[in-house]
Amino acid sequence: MKLLSISKICLKVTSVTFFCFCAFIVEAQQKSIQQKVDSVLKLMTLDEKIGQLNQYSGDWDFTGPITADGDKQQQIMDGLVGSMLNVTGVEHTRMLQSLAMKSRLRIPLLFGQDVIHGFRTTFPIPLAQSASWNPELIEKAERVAGTEASAYGVHWTFSPMVDIARDPRWGRVMEGAGEDTYLGSLIAAARVKGFQGKGYGDTAAVMACVKHFAGYGAAIGGRDYNSVDMSLHNLWEFYLPPFKAAVDAGVGSVMNSFNDLNGIPATGNRYLMREVLKGKWNFKGIVVSDWGSVGEMVNHGYAANQRDAAKIAINAGCDMDMESRCYKNHLKDLLRTGEVKLSTIDAAVKTVLKTKFELGLFDDPFRFCKASRQDNQTHHPENRKVAFEMAEKSIVLLKNENQVLPFNKKMKKIAFIGPFVKSVRDHLGFWSMEWPDDTATIVTLWDGLKNALGKDVELKYAKGCNVNDQDSSGFAEALQIAADADLVLLSMGEARDMSGEAKSRSQLHLPGVQESLIHAMHQLGKPVVLLIHAGRPLIFDQPASQVEAILYAWWLGSEAGNALAAVLTGKYNPSGKLTMSFPRTEGQIPIYYNHLNTGRPASSATDVNYVSAYTDLLNTPRYPFGFGLSYTDFSYGDILLDKTSFHSGETIKASITITNTGDYDGEETVQLYLRDITASLARPVKELKDFKKIFLKKGESRTLVFNLNVEKLKFYNERLEYKAEPGAFELMIGPDSETLKKVNIQYN
Repeated sequence: MKLLSISKICLKVTSVTFFCFCAFIVEAQQKSIQQKVDSVLKLMTLDEKIGQLNQYSGDWDFTGPITADGDKQQQIMDGLVGSMLNVTGVEHTRMLQSLAMKSRLRIPLLFGQDVIHGFRTTFPIPLAQSASWNPELIEKAERVAGTEASAYGVHWTFSPMVDIARDPRWGRVMEGAGEDTYLGSLIAAARVKGFQGKGYGDTAAVMACVKHFAGYGAAIGGRDYNSVDMSLHNLWEFYLPPFKAAVDAGVGSVMNSFNDLNGIPATGNRYLMREVLKGKWNFKGIVVSDWGSVGEMVNHGYAANQRDAAKIAINAGCDMDMESRCYKNHLKDLLRTGEVKLSTIDAAVKTVLKTKFELGLFDDPFRFCKASRQDNQTHHPENRKVAFEMAEKSIVLLKNENQVLPFNKKMKKIAFIGPFVKSVRDHLGFWSMEWPDDTATIVTLWDGLKNALGKDVELKYAKGCNVNDQDSSGFAEALQIAADADLVLLSMGEARDMSGEAKSRSQLHLPGVQESLIHAMHQLGKPVVLLIHAGRPLIFDQPASQVEAILYAWWLGSEAGNALAAVLTGKYNPSGKLTMSFPRTEGQIPIYYNHLNTGRPASSATDVNYVSAYTDLLNTPRYPFGFGLSYTDFSYGDILLDKTSFHSGETIKASITITNTGDYDGEETVQLYLRDITASLARPVKELKDFKKIFLKKGESRTLVFNLNVEKLKFYNERLEYKAEPGAFELMIGPDSETLKKVNIQYN
């Protein structure tokens, strides 16, 4: 039946019949794909089936140790490879896809790539993006990344990472959305929708892969790849919801994590994959191991050898083996001995084939290999505009004494000092794509600010120090130009490769002699503005007290220099808010806002009288979750309720008036938190449940209304039932997790 005739028929029926008929068409299309999958499966040999579950890395780049095993190209032509990663560019993907077309059944390859924060256009690192508290803009950024990647022949991105992270020692915090489950879930869904666009088959989109399933962000000691030990309650309450949000958003694939969870490696964890993901959540997409994680179960002491690892992983629900060769080398023998069933292998193969049909690769294996699209998406100016906007909104203003920012017209001489002032590739951050022409496309801090200031302001430069050594020989030059300046601008932090995978750090202070240089600048008596570039929360408690202003600038990507210049000069009023608590020192880690109370809670930041506290340190973080200043000021009125108690099916409306009382127009993120005062399990002292972003002109007021229903009160009880319990609650609204207006409500 032609589509046109279907439309004519649908127009003649009632709305109910229309819905049912169109649902039937969708179901028929799905059945058609399943029928095609079954037809291909019947033609496949066992070796070809196992090949579909085998993923290799390309030879152009890699993200882990390569395992040498002969001629990959011949294996592709023999139909023994289902997917490749780290193969980019239409020339490369077309070449390898052409080899796959020489195989007996001409089953196309699936090309994957780690597109973590941009492809040709580099966006701020994901943790920085989360500081925008803007899921819509994050979705837009991933739409750009997906469009660019697909134009280069990529079908599949190993992103987003949605691990909840409370420990900044863990280097991979830079890939996620921070410590909060609610915000992390919204961002997870936004990233999936951005990558996948209009859906499978859209050549301007890629299939997303939510990772790392599960609990990876809670690695003990913040040490990458380490064990995770937590209750099932904590797993369901805090760590699984972002994955569920991604699944609900239609994510096409899920990646296992490297860690063991309560003694069972995630790659072989039947509970996670069979019971939760494929069972309770009814996930039908691909489950792929992380790099070599099938074979690494031997190192965990959970598998006796690689053969045993293959048996455990496939039976537990891992469909595809990334780079360990365990499936390739051992599944055939495991089937012969009856340790793995043919139905188990077939189910995994069907999932891979279904995805390839949905992507349209069987119809046209080269549909993502168009040179014209690749050329069009290389340095596309509209994509740069989105990167600029994302970078602006990711910057967080942490301090601004005496309103030293934005730069005022009296500033005629500025000393710009630090190891990152003229740095180029550092601004890409970790997990960025590498291109030969990167240096020509990245806007440095120096160029961005110099262009913004023009000829009216003299800008002088000194490096001052290196990132991470004890050489202070550059101090003299830096102090000399600073002494002659009206303002000192310092660019400090950690290098791009100091955060990321395998980049755990036990000490998070500014590295090298950077703190000494800040102290030396402070002694000049000049106003000092500190820019901090990092992929995680750093510790700078002492420097924070010695400078007038601090901007947390993360790693902002291609438009770093322009975005920071816009903020420094006041063209853009910073609006970012932290999504991780910043500790005062490492001894506070892990530190997070939604902790449980104790039997002896501290009554204040300085209370140490037989309470849960440190005797040598304030109890509070240096900067709390949700914190971020603006060049203007916002005042919060009292919370007004339409009623103080409600039942299931009812809604409480909480309203609050926000007024811009400062001298600049600005954007504010108004945050709503709840506390369940008494429950069957001890509950967090507060939990983010909603937020609204508003833009107010100076002097403007606006009343916001938050709708609170029973869904906001639910939690996982002792039996892992997701329910709300009657009782008293504290409702809080404010600009961050510590500065809050409070009222009490009752759920009956």
